Amino acid sequence: MSMVDEDSAALLRLLHLASPSLPVGGFTYSQGIEWAVEATWIRAADDLEDWITDQLQETLAHFDLPLLLRMQAAILVDDMVGLTHWIDWLLAGRDSAELRREESLRGRALADLLVAWELPDADRARAHLARCQVAGFAFAAARWEITPRAAAAGYAWSWLENLVLAGVKLLPLGQTQGQQVLVRLAQRIPAVLDTAAALPDHSIGASTPALAIASAAHESQYTRLFRS
Repeated sequence: MSMVDEDSAALLRLLHLASPSLPVGGFTYSQGIEWAVEATWIRAADDLEDWITDQLQETLAHFDLPLLLRMQAAILVDDMVGLTHWIDWLLAGRDSAELRREESLRGRALADLLVAWELPDADRARAHLARCQVAGFAFAAARWEITPRAAAAGYAWSWLENLVLAGVKLLPLGQTQGQQVLVRLAQRIPAVLDTAAALPDHSIGASTPALAIASAAHESQYTRLFRS
């Protein structure tokens, strides 16, 4: 197989892994956006863009993506102790029961899918991978020989697309305007990847009190479209 073929295969696998059609339930969660709309914290496209930008720069750049990179590195050398350490770190940083439950449910769904795909050692590692979706994403990226930066970019895009589409459903926001927001936010991803790649272990962490409040309040919101 030529290098071009190998690159194309890795790209196709990354697109598959980041696809909203993947049966892990990403589209069923708003990660606090639904309550923020109810509370009028988010009223229009600009508010939505500001909300997601803050999470991109804080949560993604300083928490999710650095941990994804470390999990992928641990999987590549079959370091289950290291993988467990970083999974524990990620779960400890989810600030609400809703966010922890989302991580767990999506993690189990993705772990089952990896086993169904018959990825090497997926069955043996399932108990670890089922604890959080980030671990499963890292495992698939490692087995499919997707580069760490490309894997982080795919994860960031998938996360971003889900949240923008949640905003489109919750706001008086048309599909075209939603796509305009998505394009502007996507332009921030390369800088987010640079920050995540350069972050030392002792700097991993994020402070997003608004997200924590919105997610916790969403757990008991009277009417809602998205899961809690």
